[in-house]
Amino acid sequence: MDLGLDGGFADPVLQSQAAFRAIMDALANPGTVQKLVAPGSPTSSIPLELVSTLLTLSDHDTSIWLDDSLRADSAVLQLVSFHTGAPVVREPGRAAFAFAAGAEHLPRLDQFNLGTQEYPDRSTTIVLAVPALTGGPDLIIRGPGIKDHGRISPVGLPEDFIGQWSANRELFPRGIDLLLVAEGAVLGLPRSTRIAEGH
Repeated sequence: MDLGLDGGFADPVLQSQAAFRAIMDALANPGTVQKLVAPGSPTSSIPLELVSTLLTLSDHDTSIWLDDSLRADSAVLQLVSFHTGAPVVREPGRAAFAFAAGAEHLPRLDQFNLGTQEYPDRSTTIVLAVPALTGGPDLIIRGPGIKDHGRISPVGLPEDFIGQWSANRELFPRGIDLLLVAEGAVLGLPRSTRIAEGH
């Protein structure tokens, strides 16, 4: 299968709308797992969840950053060019959206666009593919959209994630938002969320 030509949604309008709703619900209800609409089944190395979010969030006016492994995959670049026309930037700080196939490929969070006090919404939203959304170390989350507190346990977060996230949270209203994707689903962690190790 040709990822660039055939790797998109079978029904682009309906499926991208459904995926967009899932992403918005994930950010409005931090820590909840929302089912993502899957595109075709490409034979490429890129996780289908990354394809789904990339197709949904990117367009020709949206600068995106791809990690080295994705940028080195000609099929991924063809997918971006054919289906979205989004400009691919090499500097994380210039990206509206960033896509990484694993935490080992992700720069520190503060390397991305953190927005400004006047335009905090111009910060980068990072989409990180992880091995699983449950089964990892227990984390407690608090903040808007969470009643009292919630618990999440994604597998494969970056090293020193709690420290990096705490520094990101202190920048509010600036800071990045994070989408974790795996197993056909998405979990949202907006910048307003506080994250601590579970006990």
